[in-house]
Amino acid sequence: MKKFINHVDDFLAESLAGFAAAHADLVVLNNEPVFVRRKVLKPGKVALVSGGGSGHEPLHSGFVGHGMLEAACPGQIFTSPTPDQMMAAAMAVDTGPGVLFIVKNYSGDVMNFEMASEMSEVQNAIVLINDDVAVEDSSYTTGRRGVAGTVIVEKLVGSMAESGASLEQCKAFGDRINKRTASMGVAFTSCVVPAAGTRTFKIGDDEIEVGVGIHGEPGRRRAKMAPADAIVAELLSAIVDDLKPQADAELLVLVNGLGGTPLGELYLLFNSTRAWLAQRGLNIGRAQVGALTTSLEMAGASITLSVLDDEMKTHWDSPVHTPSLRWGM
Repeated sequence: MKKFINHVDDFLAESLAGFAAAHADLVVLNNEPVFVRRKVLKPGKVALVSGGGSGHEPLHSGFVGHGMLEAACPGQIFTSPTPDQMMAAAMAVDTGPGVLFIVKNYSGDVMNFEMASEMSEVQNAIVLINDDVAVEDSSYTTGRRGVAGTVIVEKLVGSMAESGASLEQCKAFGDRINKRTASMGVAFTSCVVPAAGTRTFKIGDDEIEVGVGIHGEPGRRRAKMAPADAIVAELLSAIVDDLKPQADAELLVLVNGLGGTPLGELYLLFNSTRAWLAQRGLNIGRAQVGALTTSLEMAGASITLSVLDDEMKTHWDSPVHTPSLRWGM
């Protein structure tokens, strides 16, 4: 295992300390229990709190700030945070109108966020993200997994919350976005969890995992390496079959790197995506390319489509200022 690391047990604490120090103008790190929150809270605003296992950076801590999250609860690598982290984060950022938990559909995350929701004294609601169309069930989930579509929900609902919407309005908007969003990924390599020291799964040099999960869970099939256009076509066919957008639909496209894929390759994938959608009369209204939901150093990528409406476009375009996503400020 070759990683920039001192001691395995200290990896998360040291990484979070560096993150908080690098972005001290935006965030504050709480150590007992661990969560990252906005440095400056906006009174009277619904607070968005998310979280999950670390190893997917910049998700979630990188999206704490104006226009997105009030707080993020990081667990150990690929391990859910605990209910006490979630409850403490909610208490720290609630200014009155309540807290919206944004939760990816993984068994540990769902169980712990639901427990925190029930035990918390703060008024709250949950939006469950399940955008991955690759498989319906895995060892990590019951139902579809939550993956890169989480970023879109956090951005759009974060904007709505900034505008003064109620907790009920924010939850309804989040649920609606989730239903209009679908993703699928592909991996060329596995990744190495520091505590394990070995690759999560083995894959041949000439093979790809189609529909991989962000923890390395198996996808739909193991296949031979293929040209980018063919890989994109398989991913998009599954996504579009799920979303069934109208012929003239306007889409938000997110091409997401899984941690070990160069940005140049991600833009090539976007070009292939653009051509495939154009051939089918589907329009790209907004686009984002980059590594936003990763799996440590896994080489691979995912594609997310979200069917836009005017309200969603307005909230996507609104100002955002976080460590890892910012525009319009």
